[in-house]
Amino acid sequence: MSNWLDVGAVDELSQKPSQSIVIGRNRFAVSHFNGAFSVISGVCNHAGGPLGDGRLDGDYVVCPWHNWKFHARTGEGEPGFEEDCVPRYESRVENGRLLVDLDSATKRSKKPHPPHPLSRPVVREPGVVRVVGISTTVMDRDNPRYSTSDALLDSAIQHARNDLGVEAKMIQLNALKFRSCEGYYSKSAQACTWPCSITQMDPTDQLDQVYEAIVHWADVILVSTPIRWGAASSLYFKMVERMNCIQNQVTIRNRVLMKNKTAAFIITGGQDNVQAVAGQMLGFFAEIGCTFPQFPYIAHSRGWSAEDMERNVAYVMRSDDLHEAARALVARAVDTARFIITHSEEEAMVGRREPLVRAGRKASMPIRAAAQDEKPNVYVEGEPMMEIRPKQELTEG
Repeated sequence: MSNWLDVGAVDELSQKPSQSIVIGRNRFAVSHFNGAFSVISGVCNHAGGPLGDGRLDGDYVVCPWHNWKFHARTGEGEPGFEEDCVPRYESRVENGRLLVDLDSATKRSKKPHPPHPLSRPVVREPGVVRVVGISTTVMDRDNPRYSTSDALLDSAIQHARNDLGVEAKMIQLNALKFRSCEGYYSKSAQACTWPCSITQMDPTDQLDQVYEAIVHWADVILVSTPIRWGAASSLYFKMVERMNCIQNQVTIRNRVLMKNKTAAFIITGGQDNVQAVAGQMLGFFAEIGCTFPQFPYIAHSRGWSAEDMERNVAYVMRSDDLHEAARALVARAVDTARFIITHSEEEAMVGRREPLVRAGRKASMPIRAAAQDEKPNVYVEGEPMMEIRPKQELTEG
């Protein structure tokens, strides 16, 4: 038995090597090369990307979201991943129209892929407060120099480790090799995934160490940066652009990965723009779910006209006040973290019967309960940024 569907005029469809066709609930990736048409499902096995919007690489359709490949005629994955199959359809040309037989669709199959370690549930392990210091200073790795922001961060971490009874470690971004954000969110909100798409695709990318620390391990995140042309360092921005995948989970899933986290900041530089740098850092870390101690940053700057940076270095080296301020900052952050952990938001919600509430600057985004037979936790076409949640989640605490 056949069930033929008219998907369009041959003259128009033959103008592009690959394109998406959506008719009702049917999504197709239609390819045209070597004078012939082929039709496979338009939905990628990986994250649901629009296969037809991708490009052809030989005989393979390349998903525009994360570059997964499927054979344009058979629907099979690229060599080594043949078990990853999307449905393929029989097609024919009749009276200048391309027809697709819906009943000929082959079965979709997904090769089992082990979950990325970062995708495990975020559960705080019992134990003392844990502090991670993140240095964003850029320098020549082979010829390191004295960094004022690093020096103050080191004082804070040593104080946490030796005097506050907590676990503490340092991550230097300058020592990690990681790619810049490649704008998957600009393709689609759903293309920006957790774990980060780059982290999942590139096992050599080392930003996984930052994700592991801030999402799964640390209670306190202490970030240090120099001031560069009135802003935080380029490495800081390279890191936080990649952290958009954390914020995006709030936007499209109402899923808060950063729970009960405390953030604080150390800012130093030869130019005076401390408040603006601190404001950006506070704004970003607030949006991904962090809280802050009272007086959440310390800073040092010799002002706009001070160009004698060697004196600035000497000042920080000798300043007992600055290093004591760094120690006091981490102590405030640890005290805040201890309070939050003891009086967690999850415990406070026990017994309450309130709907889930969005966080951050997109707090007004609508949420509605899933209708009967409707799949939750998905983006709904025609309802931008509408979050579909299981009905019981909106009625039960």
